[in-house]
Amino acid sequence: MAFENIFYEITAILLVASVVGVLGLALRQPLIVSLLAAGILVGPSGTGLITSHDQIELLAHIGISLLLFVVGLKLDLHLIRTMGKVALATGLGQVIFTSIFGFFIALGLGLPVVAAVYVAVALTFSSTIIIVKLLSDKREIDSLHGRIAIGFLIVQDIVVVLVMIGLSAFGDGGGSGRALWMDIAWVIGKGAAFFLAVAVAMRYVFPALLPRLARSQELLVLFSIAWAILLASLGDALGFSKEVGAFLGGVSLASTPFREAIGTRLVSLRDFLLVFFFIDLGSRLDLSMLGTQLPKALVFSLFVLIGNPIIVMAIMGYMGYRRRTGFLAGLTVAQISEFSLILGALGLSLGHINQDIMGLITLVGLVTIGVSTYMILYSGRLYQVLTPWLRPLERQNPYRETERDSAPQALAAEVILLGLGNYGGAIARKLLRRNKQVVGVDFDPEVLTSWRPSLPVLYGDVGDPEILEHLPVDQALWVVSTVRDRDLNLGLQKSLENRNFLGKVVLTASNEDEAEDFLEAGADAVLRPFADAADLAVEYLLEAMHLLPKNLDWPFGLLAVRLALGSPLVNRSLREIPLRRETGVSIIAVGRAGISFYDPEPELRLTPGDRLILVGRPENLKQAREWLEEQEAELPPPDDQFALAQIEIATASPLAGKTLAEARFREAYGVTVIGVRQKELSLISPMGQDRLHSGDSLLIAGKRTAVDRIQQTSPL
Repeated sequence: MAFENIFYEITAILLVASVVGVLGLALRQPLIVSLLAAGILVGPSGTGLITSHDQIELLAHIGISLLLFVVGLKLDLHLIRTMGKVALATGLGQVIFTSIFGFFIALGLGLPVVAAVYVAVALTFSSTIIIVKLLSDKREIDSLHGRIAIGFLIVQDIVVVLVMIGLSAFGDGGGSGRALWMDIAWVIGKGAAFFLAVAVAMRYVFPALLPRLARSQELLVLFSIAWAILLASLGDALGFSKEVGAFLGGVSLASTPFREAIGTRLVSLRDFLLVFFFIDLGSRLDLSMLGTQLPKALVFSLFVLIGNPIIVMAIMGYMGYRRRTGFLAGLTVAQISEFSLILGALGLSLGHINQDIMGLITLVGLVTIGVSTYMILYSGRLYQVLTPWLRPLERQNPYRETERDSAPQALAAEVILLGLGNYGGAIARKLLRRNKQVVGVDFDPEVLTSWRPSLPVLYGDVGDPEILEHLPVDQALWVVSTVRDRDLNLGLQKSLENRNFLGKVVLTASNEDEAEDFLEAGADAVLRPFADAADLAVEYLLEAMHLLPKNLDWPFGLLAVRLALGSPLVNRSLREIPLRRETGVSIIAVGRAGISFYDPEPELRLTPGDRLILVGRPENLKQAREWLEEQEAELPPPDDQFALAQIEIATASPLAGKTLAEARFREAYGVTVIGVRQKELSLISPMGQDRLHSGDSLLIAGKRTAVDRIQQTSPL
């Protein structure tokens, strides 16, 4: 079935892709697999809907360019310098070893020498587009293994160019070695000129141009797209791939302050255009010519799916990386790429291989792309199953990653904080202001570098089942995960239970369903950043915004500040807080549990979670916020701060045999007994007639000074 109008054709293709995508979602299949299936369905092996291959391919190339451009935006020059060595060693090492092993496997299966060379080289290249899309969907682009993978995939793309130059030279009639080297030197010269031109733009053009463009967000995005496509076109025209050019375009803007604004606005457009890439790839697979090559294709597919990751793991293990990092990076080479098909098409056009070999390469691509997609999406679970067999691929001291750490096992830590992003970083700063001992964990090397001067840090992520082995868990009172991922947090809770962790576990939920799951799994507390932010916003709107009349021409403003749980300002009266004397700002209202106290009395005491409505000049309001935050670290806790503790009744205690009423805890000690544990029996909110016995444990509450005093005499 064919359409005369390309608009109708694209409409039909998008409808088919949507239907197949919905079916795939219902069957819990990855979207990439669904789109490839849709491409096969509309291609020559299916309904034959696609006839405008050139137009579909054009949209696909634009999507690829934007994908690599957005990746380049995340990689600044410092990162390229730090990851360049491992990316180059891993990329070249994997290409060399895969080619050698693949060549001998091909000979063993009876392929001619020239065909064996083509198949072996085709097995070395991995799909940058598919891997980057999967890593982006899993939010692993910024992880250590993600950055290494992107690096050696770019190295592979450059190797592709050189290989095709070499094959073309031989295909022109056995060109001399000198001609081949001249071609390679010419490519290197063009590449150097290309890099130099981009460097000049980065140094002299963008600092003046981008601030002007940023006055209009639409114009900034338009320029970014044009720049990405321009460099992709130049890369292609100079003999490099479009991917290399677009990637370089992103890197050129990565050090500017506008990269986040550009990246966030291009993501949706990128994802839409990439639909055409996967459909185009699927539509070009002619399944009618694949059947006779199935046994050989399965052998090569197993080599790619298993052998390629092992080669990468071995190289990275030798270089001093942990086996988990090597495993996750290795999975990204467990498929062959669209470049492998292009290489096969080149060999076919040069007469080096026949249709059977081309069909073999195509079938290997279809199998490995489909299977490796699942392997990458479920990499965490796969690692947990295979980790015992991966130990030989890791050095006894994985120094490349331990040198990033500054959190030794023996270090005392009150709080282990997993995740140092925006939310986790804010928590870390607050804890440090309270003089808490914090150890931070994150998978982003750049984040660790920024935090290392402030607190001990360790590279890792919540999905690593062995991360706890490298953390001072036995000394910690709290383990806090700010990662908003249900499965990862539940796995962390399970791992802590298996280690018999005696401290408290705090997990972060994106919604109430997740929060309930975490509490049922045994978490001691759940953080709800979105819900908490909404509460604060509502309180601010209800308690502050309506206080300012419209068109009020006075040089002052309002600011709502929430009093944190455990703040030293808690339980202090407004009279005891010298905010006005220090900053010139007044507290005109206090919001508490939905009740507002306007023009509060000086004797009003603050409680955790209170919203303070401040009034003053804008510059003074900023100073007041900073002053309040400083007090959290500098003000000593008040003597009458609330506290809880557990005490024991001694064997020969005079309190044994008395009732709570007779013991007169409030009068004698200034505390209240809120719980009694008698062997297997626990009494909550006990009554005055409940009798005490030797060995009982009492949970008491009262002012800190009174609780400290009675603890010093326990057991009573």
